[in-house]
Amino acid sequence: MAGSPPVIDAVAWKYRTGSPWKDLPEQYGSCKGVHNRLRAWAMDGTWRKVSIALVVRADAEGDLAWIVSVDSTIVRAHQHAAGACKKGRDAAANRSITPSAAPVAG
Repeated sequence: MAGSPPVIDAVAWKYRTGSPWKDLPEQYGSCKGVHNRLRAWAMDGTWRKVSIALVVRADAEGDLAWIVSVDSTIVRAHQHAAGACKKGRDAAANRSITPSAAPVAG
């Protein structure tokens, strides 16, 4: 990324390549230093602020297409919607017993 700070270039390189921090090229500086800066910025909210600013700018310039896709691979039903047993005093009264088709042991 031309003109961006070395730390941002280093983080982009690391996540683009999927390489371990120890393989960070020397041109980006110390892998420990870059990693520590990444963690500090994550904890103090810097990455969140940068992300929001980039999205706002891209949306204002018309460079952002808002397409949302939600399916069952990322969204799960709450346990009660999936038929889980209810806890409490009334749970036994609401439970139905279905006889087994297996032969009775004699």
